[in-house]
Amino acid sequence: MAHCKRNEASAARRGRSWRRFAILLVVMAVAAMALPLTGYMVTGLNVAQAQEASGDANPRSEYWRAVREGDAGYSAVTGPETGVLIQNGGQNWRQYRNGPVVFYGGLLLIGMFSALLLYHLIIGGQKLEHETGKLMLRWPGFDRVLHWFIAVLFIVLAITGFSLLWGRYVLIPVFGAEGFAAYANIAKPVHDYLAVPFIIAFSVGLLVWFKHNIPKSYDMQWILQGGGYLPNGKHPPAGFANAGHKMLYWTLLLGGIALMVSGWFMLFPNMGFDRGQMQVANIVHAVSSIIMMAFIFVHIYLATIGSPGALQGMVTGYIDEGYAKQHHPLWYDEVKAKAGAGQEVGGGAAPAAGPASPAP
Repeated sequence: MAHCKRNEASAARRGRSWRRFAILLVVMAVAAMALPLTGYMVTGLNVAQAQEASGDANPRSEYWRAVREGDAGYSAVTGPETGVLIQNGGQNWRQYRNGPVVFYGGLLLIGMFSALLLYHLIIGGQKLEHETGKLMLRWPGFDRVLHWFIAVLFIVLAITGFSLLWGRYVLIPVFGAEGFAAYANIAKPVHDYLAVPFIIAFSVGLLVWFKHNIPKSYDMQWILQGGGYLPNGKHPPAGFANAGHKMLYWTLLLGGIALMVSGWFMLFPNMGFDRGQMQVANIVHAVSSIIMMAFIFVHIYLATIGSPGALQGMVTGYIDEGYAKQHHPLWYDEVKAKAGAGQEVGGGAAPAAGPASPAP
């Protein structure tokens, strides 16, 4: 009996010894891991005390803050902003371009198209009241060629430019990312190469047609009467170009200048322009093109189904006398007065095969 008790006491002592040994091992392991950290704690405390004493921030934070703010460093590459690692304005430009410009620009174009469609379905445009069969010259050959050259270039540039602006929202869901990338590889150089001939032709057109678009006192009456396009509206006075034409011209003039100058910045980035200037140019280019396109929607509608007889003038050069009397009465009276008393404007009835010769 006594022997059993001694064995139990001995086993208990061995158990306590193993527990004390295990605890000692754990303490030694924790100490082995913790002791190296005390050096960092002491160093960090010293650095923190030194920074607090000197008033300086963390040098690593200061370094990346300077990089983020676009501070220039050293680079062996020469050129504008080559020493800038991160240009923070790029993020601001991206948010503005992909935000308000894309959203409100798309809303403007869709709204304008929808308004014209609704107008045509309800009112149906302005019909030609009386077709005489007698023609008069309105657009000489040079004007027509110039107009269609500008129009074709503008449409191609609009399609390629707007598809790049709204591509991720419209084309990628249809063609996929790879399909859109293949299209963009074609659209981008086409847009760039056609920009220069467009700038030249557009500038010539603005100069050639300036004389027709000088504001006159009677233009305000045309605006107040809605150009005669409102229900039961009367035909307001208008010269060679009515007030609507003039509003289109001056919009294209001002918007075109912004479009061409901003396009020049992006077309020739190696002419010393920095990234901030090109980001501003990109936004100006997009906004001006959207505004111009909204006015072009109205122009296309009124030159085709919205005003029958107008397109004929830009295709053949001649318009019917009835169209001239209805839409450009002051210009018609001026041409008639120059033709001489007793002479019909347009030189008589139009032949079946083509337009009549204009009066001298």
